[in-house]
Amino acid sequence: MKLLFATSLFVFLFLTSSFVQLSFAKLRPPAPPPFAKPRPPAPATLPPPSPSNVLSYLNCFCDRKCGERCAKAGVKDRCLKYCGICCQECKCVPSGTFGNKSECPCYRDKLNSKGHPKCP
Repeated sequence: MKLLFATSLFVFLFLTSSFVQLSFAKLRPPAPPPFAKPRPPAPATLPPPSPSNVLSYLNCFCDRKCGERCAKAGVKDRCLKYCGICCQECKCVPSGTFGNKSECPCYRDKLNSKGHPKCP
């Protein structure tokens, strides 16, 4: 019985020490290999933005601004849809949740097919 207890205690200590060593190995950042080439320095000037970068920035801008604009809307999905369309075309969204359309004339002047304001 003593031999079984001693053996199981030894196995338990061995496994826990292995686990601790593995967990500490994950915490340390990996060392770069000795044959790794150094990174070239970053260019001094940024390349001109590609159309996809401009479009993704505009989408991000419109999503954020329209989220603020439509925060109190009764039909939020519709508000976000039309605000997004107007933002893409006008590249601006008035501040606040209502009114202030004088800040963005393009947004203010867009009309739907019935002659009513298109942009919320």
